Amino acid sequence: MELFEKKLEGEIVFDGKVMTVHRDKIELSNGDTSFREVVEHSGGVVILASCLENNVEKILMVKQYRYPIQQALLELPAGKLEKGEDPFGAAKRELVEETGFEADDWQNLGFIHTSAGYSSEKLYLYKAKNLRFVGERPDDGEILKNCKYSKDEVINMITSGEITDAKTICAMMKGLIND
Repeated sequence: MELFEKKLEGEIVFDGKVMTVHRDKIELSNGDTSFREVVEHSGGVVILASCLENNVEKILMVKQYRYPIQQALLELPAGKLEKGEDPFGAAKRELVEETGFEADDWQNLGFIHTSAGYSSEKLYLYKAKNLRFVGERPDDGEILKNCKYSKDEVINMITSGEITDAKTICAMMKGLIND
């Protein structure tokens, strides 16, 4: 049997600054009908940036408070795409905004779907090296603490459960595979 779901009708139940929520009636591939609630999101970028410090490769990370889960998380620098924005341009912009660094060497690590069961969000992953500091430019309402860790320290924090951010774990995995 071919797998598909066809939208029969739908409505926008919320239209916000960051996302739009649709409630759609769909036809399943077996002919039955059901409903889907979908978060439409413009997507974003994640940057695995590293620099040499005392001959040790250090990964740039940010710590920030995440209101939905009521705690601070340690994450790779990341941010959302503006409507129509090129992902690579967004990655360069976000790296400067969140860490104050620009990079000379970039590698595209592909993309991930963050939660395909209910969201259209797609995150583009990049690796950045040969960094130079140009000054931080955080967005309004964004408070970040910058941190640097060795690759082994980051892997240990993922393994121990100290780092739980999915986009960070995925980008680290893709970055390790592409080393």
